[in-house]
Amino acid sequence: MRLLFGLVLIAGLGLAGFAVYMAQNYIGAYENALQEERAKVTKAVPTQMIYVSSRPIAYGEELTDADIRLVPWPKEILPVGYFDDTNPIIVDGEKPRVVLRPMEANEAFMPVKVSEPGGDAGLTSRLEKGQRAFAIKVDVASGVSGFLRPGDRVDVYWTGRIPGNDPNLPQGDVTKLIQSGIRLIAVDQTATSDNTDATIARTVTVAASPTEIAGLAQAQSTGKLSLSLMGINDDTVAEAIEVDQRSLLGITKVEQNAENSLEVCTIRTRRGADVVEIPIPCTD
Repeated sequence: MRLLFGLVLIAGLGLAGFAVYMAQNYIGAYENALQEERAKVTKAVPTQMIYVSSRPIAYGEELTDADIRLVPWPKEILPVGYFDDTNPIIVDGEKPRVVLRPMEANEAFMPVKVSEPGGDAGLTSRLEKGQRAFAIKVDVASGVSGFLRPGDRVDVYWTGRIPGNDPNLPQGDVTKLIQSGIRLIAVDQTATSDNTDATIARTVTVAASPTEIAGLAQAQSTGKLSLSLMGINDDTVAEAIEVDQRSLLGITKVEQNAENSLEVCTIRTRRGADVVEIPIPCTD
């Protein structure tokens, strides 16, 4: 009985070992076949290494090396104007490109999606951190006869009348320098400086801090703004300038000296039921 039980156990172990051996061979053959099929597919679909975005990129952002990476792309569906090793999207020594439309991660770069080296994406990319855009109304006189271009720097003058009857305040219209060296980022609806012809603009857009813009808005609503074009290499800072009609014409206010003024005497007289005082020259 024990002999029979031992023979059955040995036979069972042999069958189990044979089954494991067959399973291993089957799994190995399946893996080899799968690798062969994958190799065939890879050979059947030729690819090209192109640049794609490594993360979501917002409109107006400048591209850096951390924003791009090379990935294989099927040659049959390569995007138009793709960037690769022979046509890199970032070149050492060149100014960075700017994204012209929002991009998702792993999206292929194309010329319609990025600017040229050193380009921009409009006014938003021209504003530095903390700056805002503000439009100023101009005409042929206040706009320097149409010779303003995006990128120029101007001084802004305000002309208006100061309310109140305080004799210590300037009299008549006053012209005052309120902003110096402010930068233009657009003239009318043009943000490029390619046009060299003089054009009469109706508005110019400046880049300024919120505090400066508040001052410009207040000045524009209470008087007239005029622009004065600065030289391209002029780095001087204009001093405080304020001119009224008296200073313009050279009129000085003469203060009456109380010691040299004539002494005034009065006499009282009755006119009907009222008593009035009448000034007369004093006599010794």
